[in-house]
Amino acid sequence: MTTTNEIADQIATDHSLTKAQGKAIVEAVFAAITSAATAGSETSIPGFGKFKVKDTPEREARNPSTGAAIKVAAARKLSFQPAKALKDALNK
Repeated sequence: MTTTNEIADQIATDHSLTKAQGKAIVEAVFAAITSAATAGSETSIPGFGKFKVKDTPEREARNPSTGAAIKVAAARKLSFQPAKALKDALNK
């Protein structure tokens, strides 16, 4: 597993920055993606992929232990669609 601190350390090392500056960059990127998602916008990162907001309608489900029908509220979900370059790199 890779953490945000490990990503920040890699950015800092690659670009001769301090770890704090690398961490600030990573947090800024995630904040920008979060801001776009809450506004309902798509974020596209060429060569990596797209983050899209999808609306899921209200639906009926069953409680597995009792079998009782319950309503699951409508929700917004963030989905990720990888770019072709990322898919190709994964399947090498």
